[in-house]
Amino acid sequence: MASERILMKQGAEAKLYKFSFYGKPCIVKERFKKTYRHPTLDASLTSQRMKSEVRAMLRSRMCGIFTPTVYFVDMVNNSIYMEEVHDSQTVRDYIMNIQKEIPDINLAMTVLEPLGKKIGEILGVMHKNNIIHGDLTSSNMLLKGQPSSFNIVMIDFGLSHFENMPEDKGVDLYVLERALLSTHPNTEKVFQVILDAYCVTNKDGAKEVLNKLEEVRMRGRKRTMVG
Repeated sequence: MASERILMKQGAEAKLYKFSFYGKPCIVKERFKKTYRHPTLDASLTSQRMKSEVRAMLRSRMCGIFTPTVYFVDMVNNSIYMEEVHDSQTVRDYIMNIQKEIPDINLAMTVLEPLGKKIGEILGVMHKNNIIHGDLTSSNMLLKGQPSSFNIVMIDFGLSHFENMPEDKGVDLYVLERALLSTHPNTEKVFQVILDAYCVTNKDGAKEVLNKLEEVRMRGRKRTMVG
């Protein structure tokens, strides 16, 4: 592991680097220390979140959901070495390109419906197995290969956890809804397709989750009205 790490971007929780792990191109996610927290608490929280992130990725793969392969976990330096997903684009970029290429809203939504169905199926499987992503956005989903194949790779499980409560799953869907509609206007139909596919895949728990989703929506609207 002698090659130089190249900084790609920095978020609120971690820095992402490009690197070569024993000859394999990889991404290194390094969580940095939070100086405003007590060092012992910071170390404990960072360790817990790293473990949850890796577990969520591994459990998702066991359920048939594509995630980057984890090569190595460095608990001393708070770093996760994982596969760099080549030949891919974010779902965010894909949707934006479709909306640019197809100005007609209804026609664009028809093209995007299969993508929505695939996303809904994936989320249904995740929630059925009590995997909460925590940061569902179109930027945290990659389309690998030909976009028409809809091979979706789920990434950035940094806020993930395991929970069987409908409330957590409803919040997960609400985060996606807000992110989708704010980033991609006029995609309400796509989100409905996501929910429909989610219900088919997660038959036993979907009703309670959607009830919680509506409750979360109501709370969100009240916060908006109050200011």
